[in-house]
Amino acid sequence: MLEIRENLSHENYDFSGDNIHITEAFENNTVTGYIAYSYETDRTVIHGLDDGGDLLLCDGLIRSVIFKSTLKSISTLVFDTADCLDNIRKLGFLTADGNTTENIDRFMNGCSECKHRN
Repeated sequence: MLEIRENLSHENYDFSGDNIHITEAFENNTVTGYIAYSYETDRTVIHGLDDGGDLLLCDGLIRSVIFKSTLKSISTLVFDTADCLDNIRKLGFLTADGNTTENIDRFMNGCSECKHRN
């Protein structure tokens, strides 16, 4: 079963800074992916992402950060990484030429409409 949880230690990662957060995905107690990010006053910056090529895992990792960002009243997500950009664009988080997503809460609210679609 997939489990996503924050890693409070940065031992296994090459990201520096006091405000870096890392959230990991686990499957059978093995790390299968991660997302590294930081909060700024008006935006959340994604510094790194590894989804192992799994589109659904990419979606889950990004949505976990979106959820936490909306709790902090942050509505902008900036991808400051080249990691997994193809998957990020396939999922609709980015346009073909941009690296910023505005109004991120629409991604969380948009899911509520899926059950009404045929």
